[in-house]
Amino acid sequence: MNEVAKIKMEKADVSIFSTIESFEHWQRVAKMISSSDIVPKAYHGNVSNTMIAIELANRIGISPFMVMQNLDVIQGRPSWNSTFIIAALNSCGRFSAIRFVFEGKEGTDEYGCRAVSKDSEGLILTGPLVNWKMVKDEGWLSKAGSKWKTMPELMFQYRAASFFGRLYAPDILKGMHSADETMDIIKPTQKENHSQQELERLNSHLDNCDTVDDVEILEESLSGQDVSETVSKAIAAKKSELKLNLQ
Repeated sequence: MNEVAKIKMEKADVSIFSTIESFEHWQRVAKMISSSDIVPKAYHGNVSNTMIAIELANRIGISPFMVMQNLDVIQGRPSWNSTFIIAALNSCGRFSAIRFVFEGKEGTDEYGCRAVSKDSEGLILTGPLVNWKMVKDEGWLSKAGSKWKTMPELMFQYRAASFFGRLYAPDILKGMHSADETMDIIKPTQKENHSQQELERLNSHLDNCDTVDDVEILEESLSGQDVSETVSKAIAAKKSELKLNLQ
């Protein structure tokens, strides 16, 4: 049985924080792991994050490194990589391999996907349907940079697997969402809203720039200010556009 989702029930109630001795032991382990150059950035040199990863790994019975490789922290919310969710469900031994069934007519709001499997007794397990109506109603499609616009088929399968996992194997996912779900449900931060407003104001000024000199004058007026990378790219793009027009 693959270690990805081999649930060690005897460890379910054992925490690395349960005793002083346990805490001190795992703290030393965490220091060693976090000093490695091959752990993800969120854990490199960060003993606290590594301790949490070890605790979660102990709870679900997999290696700490596997948790660190597949756990994303998005605005403070720990979230599983979608491919990890599918791998965990497929290898846990409780179900047959997950299959994705598309339903409805393509191009309509009823078109969507659900995850389907069988348990050890051969009973069919059917996950919730994720269709375009849900995607639109939940606002996933309208979010800036939404992957639903560029890779909808893959997103349907990822979301269907996540719903299936939380319904039939909540102890494996520990109630956490997939990283894609978290990105869809979080609200833009104040900083992101500010950057968007900054870019909109800049674009209105750039529209009035007819020459490279006009752009450079605008750029000079922004010197000394905390300009975002997005704004800098917009200025550079406008310059390139005007230079091409001169050729």
